[in-house]
Amino acid sequence: QVQLVESGGGLVQAGGSLRLSCAASQSTSHIYAMGWYRQAPGKQREWVATITSGGTTTYADSVKGRSTISRDNANNTVYLQMGNVKPEDTATYYCIAHTSSGRYWGQGTQVTVSS
Repeated sequence: QVQLVESGGGLVQAGGSLRLSCAASQSTSHIYAMGWYRQAPGKQREWVATITSGGTTTYADSVKGRSTISRDNANNTVYLQMGNVKPEDTATYYCIAHTSSGRYWGQGTQVTVSS
């Protein structure tokens, strides 16, 4: 079982940047993909970005070009860097790990973008 703990959320001004972290309880080298989802109030959870064990990254159109997902296997951590944030980026951001035993979610970290 993998436990994930997100951090880095908070209040950000529009146009600013944020960096979210997701610390895994075990080596991320044994997790074949990790990613980020987000859920805004009253909306469904939506996928944001994924990074595979090989380092391949993919992004939702809504964040592409202004976001970077990265992983630090030495520290069992995945990051999401987002620039030029917009009020519509306001959501709870969740980390996900894909393993051979299933998918695991973190508890989420709130991001609020003020206009």
